[in-house]
Amino acid sequence: MNDLNPLGQFLRDRRTRLDPAAFGIPAGRRRTAGLRREEVAQRANISTTWYTWLEQGRGGAASAEVLDRIAAGLMLTEPEREHLFMLGLGRPPEARYKAPDAITPRLQRVLDAFRGSAAMLRTPTWDIVAWNRAATLLLTDYAQLAPKDRNVARLMFSNARVRALQSDWEHVARFVVGSLRADAIRAGAGHEVAALADELSRQSPEFAAMWADNEVISVSDGRKVLHHHALGPIALEFSTFAVDGRPDLSMMVYNPATPDSAARIAAYLAQ
Repeated sequence: MNDLNPLGQFLRDRRTRLDPAAFGIPAGRRRTAGLRREEVAQRANISTTWYTWLEQGRGGAASAEVLDRIAAGLMLTEPEREHLFMLGLGRPPEARYKAPDAITPRLQRVLDAFRGSAAMLRTPTWDIVAWNRAATLLLTDYAQLAPKDRNVARLMFSNARVRALQSDWEHVARFVVGSLRADAIRAGAGHEVAALADELSRQSPEFAAMWADNEVISVSDGRKVLHHHALGPIALEFSTFAVDGRPDLSMMVYNPATPDSAARIAAYLAQ
């Protein structure tokens, strides 16, 4: 056995951590903890010989399909699955999109800590799934919208109030369309974004034309001016952050971009 085989060490470590009873397997008398190799192979629907060779660093590289089966058989988390692919193939697995899980109280508290800045969490298909008070007062009261309508692209092309809020609507709309295309495809959400694009194309000739341009945009920060109903023009700068442990989410934070905007926004939020 090759003790210097990182893939084999990882597989053995995860295999021995599993509780046979959790899979309905009688523990019986076992020389080592966890599942046996043949039990993992059966769960992964591969031969025991092939799985044994992988643990021993023999037999060459496994295919992505085999690694996916092993990941499922070992009940790996998403970070563990990615690590398995990096060890086995030298690359991360292809992105596969799943609907976001519920937002934890911890993440909501992070948003709420931005008292003077609008902050929100969005999915790769640009659905807004969490926000803070400043986002409600400065951008959009998402709580008043149905979950389906809390989508930035839908709002940009079908909500007159959101459209009037933009100082340069066409520029912002093109940014949203190009970023939506890039983010969704990167996250493996091609099917979901295609359905959304078909829907919006039927509703908005402007969206249809911009989508047909096939622009791809990836910008993590920038600046914009909004025409707020109570404050008038306010200058904001935005930054986008990855959420550790949540590849299905990105956090966007809008900070005042000038001292004048900062002072007026602070006074408004303090009311």
